[in-house]
Amino acid sequence: MTASYEEFARVYDSVMDEELYDLWFDFSQRHFPAKAQNIMELACGTGILSIRFSQAGYEVTGVDLSEEMLTIADKRARQMGEKITFAAGDMRELSGETTFDVVTCYSDSLCYMSNASEVQRVFDGVYHSLNAEGVFIFDVHSTHQVDSVFPGYSYHENDEDFAFLWDSFVGDYPHSVVHELTFFVKNSDGTFVRKDEVHQERTYPIKEYLTRLQKFSKVEVYADFEDEKPEEESLRWFFVCKK
Repeated sequence: MTASYEEFARVYDSVMDEELYDLWFDFSQRHFPAKAQNIMELACGTGILSIRFSQAGYEVTGVDLSEEMLTIADKRARQMGEKITFAAGDMRELSGETTFDVVTCYSDSLCYMSNASEVQRVFDGVYHSLNAEGVFIFDVHSTHQVDSVFPGYSYHENDEDFAFLWDSFVGDYPHSVVHELTFFVKNSDGTFVRKDEVHQERTYPIKEYLTRLQKFSKVEVYADFEDEKPEEESLRWFFVCKK
């Protein structure tokens, strides 16, 4: 018997700092439009934040590239009694046929775009997916985080039924990083199955993001989950963009 994707997702969730979801939720609540009713969460993953938004009374649509992740998200939402629409989709290919009061894209998911042109495609698609005066909120790694913090980073965690190894290296492009992840997940027969992943992320200076967000009427930039302007050593930038 091999370990299922759901077991790997459980490992993802277990190594993810649950407090981060609280911080994303709180930041969202401070910056959502007062009359916001419906939300599209891009890169929703296993649905933890989508469920938080639904519990707060919003109508939520969660979009992710991974159908396996969406299956887990849908199961989780049903178990918690939340009605959420989950759809498989590429954030670079948003049609704009359905519009929302808010679009979010958290957990540095935008950094997985391979180049600036793909980032622009996301921004353009989101713009057309927003209602009038709608708000787009996303976060990305700062250049400081990618250039000075991640390279050489190593994190290992061992538990009774899984082990997780994470090592980061300088990427091939300016302000890019490569994360090598290895999971060992215990099978029901006591053996372990290994899963290896390589994640490549890339960010850009704030000025470049702002240039590519010019369609929006107003863009505010904050850092590290706080309503404060970025500093030289800020780790995560937040952009709040009003249509």
